[in-house]
Amino acid sequence: MTTHKRKRRNRRRPRATAPQVPPRPPKPTLIDRPDKLDAPWSPFPLVELCILVGIVCIAVGLIAGENLVLAFGVMLGALGGLDTSAREHFAGYRSHTLVLAGIPAVLLAALTAFAKAPLYVVVAVLVLVFAGAGLALRRAWAAKVAT
Repeated sequence: MTTHKRKRRNRRRPRATAPQVPPRPPKPTLIDRPDKLDAPWSPFPLVELCILVGIVCIAVGLIAGENLVLAFGVMLGALGGLDTSAREHFAGYRSHTLVLAGIPAVLLAALTAFAKAPLYVVVAVLVLVFAGAGLALRRAWAAKVAT
């Protein structure tokens, strides 16, 4: 192969260089978590114990067939999760708008259903309360993040 053909072949295959992409910022770790998220009872693991007792109550309620113990376990577990999501939301750390908006919506829909209202009224109450609470919670979170 002559030198002339080698030069032409090299021209056909230009070396491709990747475009320069700026590096991604590092992901936040547990060390980057703000201190304002700590609960007033911070060194004591109250939320974790609440969830643990809730799980035990759910297991006992399912095994023994006790509906009251089962409902108590579900409520304790829900309160443990609600505490964490509310503190994170109102501290501006993470938005938990849908979770927090669902609580008053489900509670008021259940009260409306226990009052023997028609199903379309229960659904309307659920949707309206969820939408209203969702808008209010989203605005509260956005205002906290903006500061």
